[in-house]
Amino acid sequence: MDRSRPSTIIRARQLCHSYGQGELRRQVLQSIDLTIAAGEVVLLTGPSGCGKTTLLTLIGALRTVQQGELEVLGQSLQGASRDQRRCVRQKIGMIFQGHNLLRCLTAEQNVQMGADLLPQRSYATRRGLAREWLRAVGLETELGKLPHDLSGGQKQRVAIARALAAEPRLLLADEPTAALDSRTGREVVDLLKSLARDQGCGVLMVTHDPRILDVADRLLEMEDGQLQETTVLPQAGR
Repeated sequence: MDRSRPSTIIRARQLCHSYGQGELRRQVLQSIDLTIAAGEVVLLTGPSGCGKTTLLTLIGALRTVQQGELEVLGQSLQGASRDQRRCVRQKIGMIFQGHNLLRCLTAEQNVQMGADLLPQRSYATRRGLAREWLRAVGLETELGKLPHDLSGGQKQRVAIARALAAEPRLLLADEPTAALDSRTGREVVDLLKSLARDQGCGVLMVTHDPRILDVADRLLEMEDGQLQETTVLPQAGR
């Protein structure tokens, strides 16, 4: 881990967010306080519609902060310009339920889009990274396939490889194992855990998958837009 980087990568204070206007206005996040450290794996659970994905998109600088304070990777996002938010996004790997692969690109090319966020690396190195991450998620034989030739689970694994290929300092994942079988899901979350441990990357993952709870350092629960109790999980084998 780079000791020169800040140890706290997410800090939210009294963060609120609403949708709609006037009588249709609905508050989906209420006074969220959250701190996540570099190298920490945090799982976020809760019922559908409780605000989990909204929180992820705010932290990912995909939405404008309306009320409260939010600092990600040392950058305050309250009042941040588009350019400032774009710079933050370039340091974040995002895995959302919709894999968002480009249909005209092969699996390898889609993953290399993540590696291309590392301009200091040569083209050959970035291509090698794409293949390395596809191999890590078990798709080394599918490099040349287009998304329409892949199953739903394979597309999700390509999306995961693309996020990891950018060597992110923060990884945000929304149900990353939902389309994966138990074996592949376990392999993927073990990869994320290794990324956190070896590279000091923070991981915030929304999940309903009880099979992966053991990878977390902390388990957060959200209900009706509020963060509930924080469970500190035993770190067996660490």
